[in-house]
Amino acid sequence: MSCYRELHKNFINGEWIEGSSGRFLVDMNPYNGEKIAEFQLASIDDLDHAYQSADQARWEWGKVNPYKQREILESAVTYIQANREDITEIIIAELGGTRLKANFEIGLVIDILKEAATYPLRMEGKILPSPVDGKENRLYRKPVGVVGVISPFNFPFFLSMKSVAPAIGAGNGVVLKPHEETPITGGTLIAKIFEEAGVPKGLVNVLVTDIEEIGDTFVQHPIPSVISFTGSTTVGRHIGQKAIQHFKKPLLELGGNSAFIILDDADLDYAVEAATFSRFTHQGQICMSANRILVHRSLYEEFNRKFKEKVSSLKVGDPKEIDTVIGPVMNKKQAERLEEMIQLAIKEGATPLLKGRIDGTLVHPTILIDVSSHMCVAQEELFGPVVTVVPFDTDEEAVAFANHTHYGLSGAVHTSNIDRGVQLAQQIETGMIHVNDITINDEPIVAFGGEKYSGIGRLNGEWSLEEFTTMKWISVNRSKRVFPY
Repeated sequence: MSCYRELHKNFINGEWIEGSSGRFLVDMNPYNGEKIAEFQLASIDDLDHAYQSADQARWEWGKVNPYKQREILESAVTYIQANREDITEIIIAELGGTRLKANFEIGLVIDILKEAATYPLRMEGKILPSPVDGKENRLYRKPVGVVGVISPFNFPFFLSMKSVAPAIGAGNGVVLKPHEETPITGGTLIAKIFEEAGVPKGLVNVLVTDIEEIGDTFVQHPIPSVISFTGSTTVGRHIGQKAIQHFKKPLLELGGNSAFIILDDADLDYAVEAATFSRFTHQGQICMSANRILVHRSLYEEFNRKFKEKVSSLKVGDPKEIDTVIGPVMNKKQAERLEEMIQLAIKEGATPLLKGRIDGTLVHPTILIDVSSHMCVAQEELFGPVVTVVPFDTDEEAVAFANHTHYGLSGAVHTSNIDRGVQLAQQIETGMIHVNDITINDEPIVAFGGEKYSGIGRLNGEWSLEEFTTMKWISVNRSKRVFPY
């Protein structure tokens, strides 16, 4: 994209400015190591400026007619549609997403923006009766004020917009800190979109910085009322604690360890296709990806044969090429971590059904069998093209294995008996699970979120509206109360 080199500054109070920290961030292409852009990082003073700007701009935004607010948010959709090819190029270059992944992500962004555009017309209140004669209770839905958003590197365009757009639609100001690996796709691109859409100056602010520079100030700053974080459970735990300590509501969308369960009556060929998509889309760098494939023992050998054949056919390489399915992981550190986990699993007794080589950031697929529930690869999130396949004999055994993890984000059950699938799905301790489908699902009007270590809160649809607003009670006494003294 020719214009991404223009998106190498912080966006604060409607201005594109250099950060004032004196430190720099080089944004690199994870596939070929080429330099995309260079940022001068934002400082704590820049962060304070951003929060102050958002706090002031939200009052101006609140004076805008709700129908005009909707029109502005719809203009953001129009901008994305008009620049879809350029945005696709950014996603490919900055995070190694394939063209398929880029189009998938852009579609999700458009859907969530369209949903957020309805929020200005859904700020409904209530009038409730009172036990006191002559008194009327009014409940007003109000914006929380300012929302701080911290987004990850894997789906940065969507996972930033998933909080930013609903927060704006509900009447709030926003300060966004994208991940250092994806400052454009997860940050300054979003600033550009809302600038072009016509939001008030200062309503949306984007800071490119890191923890070394600002510490916990992003969370602890007195202005934001809600901190929305998407990322690892370890970091999410810390952010949640800091938010609560400073009386801010944390919204946490964290890691996953999804189980993909294939019952004895499943359509095996379809299950192979769905399992492949559920694990290897965007190199497995999705919190909802299927980490553990549980297969009924009667289908286990045939599944392994077909699954290995299917996975072996996936092209690994340059994400710009149209037929590439698996591009690079985000960085070499991540690739090295995956190799460590694979080697540890083998040491613990796992067997590679398919062992992929690692070339820099290109991690070829690995399938591990002979895996027990206590192994690291069965307990931890595998954020890459590595998957485990485990046999089971009974539905109860499958449920027990699926639940033997700290995580509870997504999952899938495959069966020809829908009622059986739903009954089993009800027993899985997870926020989301899908019968005869993939583990990777996110729809704009359906509650999204996890249980256990996979997060706190729900986003999308009415749930995002609830998270980014508060209810204010104003009572009106039309007569005089009688007091006891």
